[in-house]
Amino acid sequence: MGRHRRSSVEGLVEIASKLPWWAGVGLAVAAYLWLHGIATTEVAPVAQPGKLGHLATQTLIQTLAKFGQYLLPFALLFGAAMSALGRAGRKALHAQVAGNPDRSALNDMSWQQFEALVGEAFRRKGYNVAETGGGGADGGVDLVLKRAGETFLVQCKQWKALKVGVTTVRELYGVMAAAGATGGFVVTSGVFTDEALAFSVGRNIELMDGKALHALIRGVSMPASDKQAVTTSSTPACPVCQGVMVKRTAKRGANSGSSFWGCSKYPACKGTRPA
Repeated sequence: MGRHRRSSVEGLVEIASKLPWWAGVGLAVAAYLWLHGIATTEVAPVAQPGKLGHLATQTLIQTLAKFGQYLLPFALLFGAAMSALGRAGRKALHAQVAGNPDRSALNDMSWQQFEALVGEAFRRKGYNVAETGGGGADGGVDLVLKRAGETFLVQCKQWKALKVGVTTVRELYGVMAAAGATGGFVVTSGVFTDEALAFSVGRNIELMDGKALHALIRGVSMPASDKQAVTTSSTPACPVCQGVMVKRTAKRGANSGSSFWGCSKYPACKGTRPA
């Protein structure tokens, strides 16, 4: 029983820590008011023998509410505090790397900090970011991005001296297909092999090396000559921002059902090309 209670409390803390801090505080207040109302409700005595079971149930619920009115809000408030601290830490980490032109700053952090930094960079680009927390330093999908009804998967690889190979990109592509994701990103502090770059062509996967990530964090556009990428006629560059384009299908209008190339940074960039 104690182990189950601990796991339930820890689950509430984890849920609240992934919400905005103000949402956790709001839930804590609502939980207290709800449970306090139950705890302070008078249980009317019942004389009829047939209703003794109902009285016992009401008494049990009221007893649980008396403890829960403090335990549940405490768990939610603790999670909200973790959320606020995490948010402040991500902001500080982002500012630190943005102000340091030396790419070694990306290698001097833990893989947890690296994933948090990448998530913060995408968050500032208008994505809703969910950290899956699965797999550790070499796990599967690390971040799930959502924007304008589309889902993008992110794999983070903080490899200090090695190149990210094609196997990593293939794995992400397989997960994208299974999840029905619009596109994906593989982000590393290092570089990619030529095979990895070639495999990403035409597959709605953007490979971001250390230079591209640093540019994303600093909010600047990289010169085309500095991008480690493969450009072919099958994957045109965006006519507006020169970024990576993905093939999409028009859902409305006169061209409904037709394919076209759209910028992967939509809606921040609305560049298109005919397919």
